[in-house]
This record gives sequence, C-alpha cells and structure tokens, in this order.
Amino acid sequence: MIMGKIVVAVLLVLCACFSLFSTPAAAAGETVPFGFCPKYNPRIMFQLYQPFIDYLNEKTPYRFEIKLTRVYSETIESLGRGEIVIASCGPVSYIRARERYPVRPLLRALSRDGTPYYRGIIVVRTDSALRKLGDLKGRSFAFGQTWSTAGHVLPEYYLAKAGVRLADLKRYEFLRHHDTVVAAVLKGEFDAGAVKDVVAQQNRDRGLRFIHVSDPIPTVPIIVRNDAPRDLVESVRTALLKIDPRDQGYQKRTAQWDEEFRYGFTEAKDSDYDVIRKILPLVPLDRVMKGQNGN
Repeated sequence: MIMGKIVVAVLLVLCACFSLFSTPAAAAGETVPFGFCPKYNPRIMFQLYQPFIDYLNEKTPYRFEIKLTRVYSETIESLGRGEIVIASCGPVSYIRARERYPVRPLLRALSRDGTPYYRGIIVVRTDSALRKLGDLKGRSFAFGQTWSTAGHVLPEYYLAKAGVRLADLKRYEFLRHHDTVVAAVLKGEFDAGAVKDVVAQQNRDRGLRFIHVSDPIPTVPIIVRNDAPRDLVESVRTALLKIDPRDQGYQKRTAQWDEEFRYGFTEAKDSDYDVIRKILPLVPLDRVMKGQNGN
C-alpha cells in the first residue's frame, strides 16, 4: 500500500514537471505567435506579412501575431524552446531546425509559375563590367544572412564551383536583409550581391543586372513543431490550401502580401529539401555577419 502511494506520488510529480516544460496547447481565440525569419527589415516584414496574418485570423479560430527576431537562428531557437509552434523560414533554416528539434514542414509556397520552387540570383549594377561569376575575383560581394539559402548558401556554393573562393574576393560582408543587399549594390558599396529571385525581379528596373541564376530550389516551408496543437495545424493547412491565385477574389485579397506567399501553397515533406542538404556540407554557416551582435 505504501509502495503504491509512493508510485502515485512520483507519477503526479512527473506529470506536473511535464506540464511545466512542455509546449502549452493553444486554445481557439488565444494569441499565437507566428515566427518569421527576418528576410527584410522589420518595417517591410510587417507591411508584407501582416495582411497574411490577418487572413489567418479571419479564416481560422485562432489569433496569430507576427513574431520577429534579429537573425534566422533566433527564430529556430524559439521553435526549439517551444516559444513558438509555427514559423516561416527558408530551406536552410528548416534543415537546421529539423536536425535539432522535433519539427516538420507543413506546407511550401508556390511561385508565380505555380511550381514549389524558386531561385537565388547574383546581381550587379547595370553599368558594371562584370558578366560572369569568374569575373568576381578581386571584387567585393554582399551576402545575406549566414543561414539564408539564396543570400549565402547558394551564392557561396556557385562561386566555389566557378573557382572563386571567399579568399579570392577583395572583401565581402554578410548583411541582415535582402533589401539591404540590393541597396548596397545599387549604391556601389559592393560590386555584386546575392538575393532571392522575387527581390531581384522587384528591383531589376532600379538598375540591377543578373549575372547568375541558380538551379530551382524548394520554396520556403511553413514549419510546425511536432507537438503543435492538431486543430491549429489543420486550420492553418486548410486556410492556406484554399488560396487560389486564379480566383479574382483571392488575387485582390493577396495583392499586398509578400510575393513569396501570393500564389498559394502545396503540401510539403522533409525529403523536398534533400537537394539543399547535399550542398550544406560544402558551405560553412559559421560566418561572422555584420550586425549579428547589434552592430
């Protein structure tokens, strides 16, 4: 009898500890933070993604709010700690999250052409003499954040394939945002820079020329923790899969969204990102990024 009471007491303590440290289940109507890796500066992030959050708030029984961090890795760490249960980050960030934490890809965005792929682009000013990657030896280069797929991993990989190592560049820096890279190239602060295709296309008429376009890579996933509330996950899945870019109503509704999310979503699975996994061992991610410590 005494032993039985001891066992019950131990179980009650364990249950209490589990409830203390496990991810709390979100109830309908509660505010749920939706994490975003900081692809753009905070003002632009809120401008492009608040309409997306407004859509989810209308189409699901939950109240989502944007959760921003300074660098990509901080968003992933928030997922790992259970501070957020859902987020939007690039392929590299997802892979790193999957390696460390119980997460999975829920959906992946569709591009303008209706496929779940996008490209990384290396840009120069239109008046630049640079024509190909090999021309970048002895020149300056602006990368995006170190965990950025199109802003860092792809360009360093393709530069190496073209025989251009980082040591061959006159100088290089890892900047915070895609729009920061564009501005730096247009101002002549760097000879070339790397951004994702939607950003390159949006700024092409401002004076950019493309000298390299990557092979297609899988689009940005919506990432969820494995222990995220099932009702929350299913309501988000249902709402986003309903988006039909051919429907005029949806076209009007998504017109102010980031173009990356404007054309709808499709189901995602972990193996979609194997192509990036093959590249990652060739590109170190522990680079020092300008402003990483608030500078």
